[in-house]
Formats: sequence, structure tokens, C-alpha cells
Amino acid sequence: MKILIADDHRLVIEAVKAKLSELQSDIEFLLAMNVDELFAVAADDLDLALIDLNIPGAEGHSHIDELRRRHPAVPVIVLSGYEDPAIMRAVLDRGVLGFIPKAYSPDVMLSAVRLVLAGGAYVPPMLLSGLSVAPGAAAATGTAGPARTAGGAPTLEHLRKVLTERQVEVLQLLSQGKPNKLIGRSLGISEGTVKIHLAAIFRALNVRNRTEAVVAAQSLTEV
Repeated sequence: MKILIADDHRLVIEAVKAKLSELQSDIEFLLAMNVDELFAVAADDLDLALIDLNIPGAEGHSHIDELRRRHPAVPVIVLSGYEDPAIMRAVLDRGVLGFIPKAYSPDVMLSAVRLVLAGGAYVPPMLLSGLSVAPGAAAATGTAGPARTAGGAPTLEHLRKVLTERQVEVLQLLSQGKPNKLIGRSLGISEGTVKIHLAAIFRALNVRNRTEAVVAAQSLTEV
């Protein structure tokens, strides 16, 4: 396994390396302390990239965008000292698969990394609101357009009109950051069926991928 860590603090790098070494014994770590080093060592065969938002040479989120443009198949997690929900949302909207504030514990970071490596997405709890599904919610075909209010904000009431009850259950588990395999296991369905449900959810929320769906799910409100 090859993991890239980009941060300008050596103590942070060493602490992250030490904790991630618990994943398995033969991890190859690639290190970068600025944007130039980041692009010099980044490659398509990386299993994961953990990137600080404020490494030297960074201009806003441009280094994240450029890394994803050059190596779109590499899962990216952002490590940051920021805990501003607006910043988290802006980063996750770029297709990053996780945002881990540096104030979080090493064990949370390790769990988040495991989740992303398993195909999931990690969103900080402060961005996620509970999705409650009323008993006996009416089933639908899941083929209608985006579930939105007149003002453009999605609501659970409207979502239930365009998704089946099972698809809402999939969305609930997705919002917890669970990968397809665990969603399928929890609901007693195959991964292929999970993917079919996710396609309907993406259409209903008017999003392009699971990360955007997780972020969108936190803004759902009852009417």
C-alpha cells in the first residue's frame, strides 16, 4: 500500500505515519512538505493521499483541484486545522472523500482512513444531521426529478415522493459514510442493488457522486 502525506509540519507527518502504520505493516509512505513536492511525488498508483489545506505554495483549494485533475482515481482526504463547516463543505464538494480536522483523535483519523479505503466517504459529524424516516413512508418509483422545495432546498417529504423506502434507507446509511458493502450487508441486499439505488438517489438529490450526496443529505429538512 502506498500513502502520500502532504503537510508542512514534520511532527504531524510522523504522528500520521505512526497511526496509519496500524493499517498494515508494509505501507510505503511518500512525503511532501509543499505544493511542488506534492506534485513531484503524486502518482496514479497511490492508494490514498492525505493533504493539508495550507501547505506552502497552496492557493486556496487549487492544489487539491490540480491533484484530482492529474490523478482522478486516487482517493483524497484533507487534513486541516480548520473546523469551519463552510470550508469542509467547499472541500467535499470538490470530490474529496474525507475531511479530518486535526483536532480529532488519531483513532478517528484511522477509522476515517479505513472507511475511505473501503470505498466510503468520511464527513465530520458536525456536517451530518439525522435523517428520520417516518413509519409507513409511501414507496415510489424513484424516477422523478430532483426532490426540492420551491426555493431549491431538498426536503425529506419531497424525497419520499421520488425514492422508495429502501432507497431512503440506503441514503441514511450513506450519510453515515458506510461503503456499499456495509450498506448491502445492513439491508440484506447485494452491492449491485446498492449501486442501482445510489443512482436513483443521485438523480433525486441532483448530485454526481456519493460524496456530494452525503453533503446534500445533511441539509434535508422536514416540511
